[in-house]
Amino acid sequence: MNIGEELVAAYLQHIKRCEFTQQNLYTPDVQGEIDVVGIDLSRRSLYVCEVAIHLVTGLLYTKGSQPNNVAKLTEKFSRDIEYAQKYFPDYKQHFMLWCPIIRHSKEGAVLNQERDIRQIGEAILAKYDVSIEFVVNEDFQHRIDELRQYARGKTEELKNPVLRLLQIEEALQKHLGKKTRGVAQ
Repeated sequence: MNIGEELVAAYLQHIKRCEFTQQNLYTPDVQGEIDVVGIDLSRRSLYVCEVAIHLVTGLLYTKGSQPNNVAKLTEKFSRDIEYAQKYFPDYKQHFMLWCPIIRHSKEGAVLNQERDIRQIGEAILAKYDVSIEFVVNEDFQHRIDELRQYARGKTEELKNPVLRLLQIEEALQKHLGKKTRGVAQ
């Protein structure tokens, strides 16, 4: 289980209301794998998501010990877009990169993750006229908060492990808050 992909799948299913989600969708005709795909049939929307959960380094793909974020993710999104255009041409298509940590760097730094995602977005826009939505840093946290709020409002056991954990945390906080108030009085 990849907890990052579980989180994205939960978001697509419960917040974006996708009827179908698939993790690790193999795409043999374009030789690749898409981390998470969500399909919202009622709105005819397709969500294609790449997920990079690198907690210590932030976004950092390498090739031959050299940073490779731009080439790697531009290639992945190119395959994703070609797949989506081939199989879902009449759907509204959303392409997303989910990464909790994009490190801030000084301009001109060799490792500059903010510059990297900007360059990825520019390359994809120039090649396909498609915008990538970057769910990073504060926006990533906001999405977790949306899931937490959703989980807080549910009493039935949620089957997604991410949502179930959030649901347990919310119930525990409510329980501890009541107990703490009762003891203090």
